[in-house]
Amino acid sequence: MNETVGAFAAKTHLSELLDRVEQGEEILITRRGKPIAKLTPAESADRARKARSAAKQLRMLSKQMKPGTFSWQTWKKFCDEGRK
Repeated sequence: MNETVGAFAAKTHLSELLDRVEQGEEILITRRGKPIAKLTPAESADRARKARSAAKQLRMLSKQMKPGTFSWQTWKKFCDEGRK
């Protein structure tokens, strides 16, 4: 986290804060000292969505695989298929 800003200051300086976020900074917004929101670059949200999707796919795949049948050759096969 790069900086913490109160809600009033965030409202007053939103344009400046957005410029900084666009450059990659993350800004925590507080109200009466309590964190209430975080400004982050939009691509961070996209990365988080992709990570959640990948985790969901891994969970589904793990349900398909039966315990005891896993091998490194199987893992390599799945990795190689994912690169196509």
